[in-house]
Amino acid sequence: MAMSAQAGVQPSGVVEISRAIVSAAADLVGSLERAMIGEAKIRTARGNAWDAMCEDRARARARDEMHQLVRALMANDPQSFSSPVEPTQPAAVTRPAPAQMASASSR
Repeated sequence: MAMSAQAGVQPSGVVEISRAIVSAAADLVGSLERAMIGEAKIRTARGNAWDAMCEDRARARARDEMHQLVRALMANDPQSFSSPVEPTQPAAVTRPAPAQMASASSR
């Protein structure tokens, strides 16, 4: 019975050693990163959030500018936007006949 009670228990020394090794490795990686790329270039959650917020604001400004431009165009000449524009047909592409291709490749 004493054997089964101790089977599920891990020695605390092994756990403490593994935690210490993982902690030291994380500190080493962080120090190496700072030394290699510099403190200012290290990406953080705060930096990522700030960058995302700035990008969202820039997209919102661009969208507002586009809406203002469309409103100005519509106010100046709304009739030109009411009828659809006829699409232009692309120029026909002609391929050389197979006999012409054969003679061109034999040169």
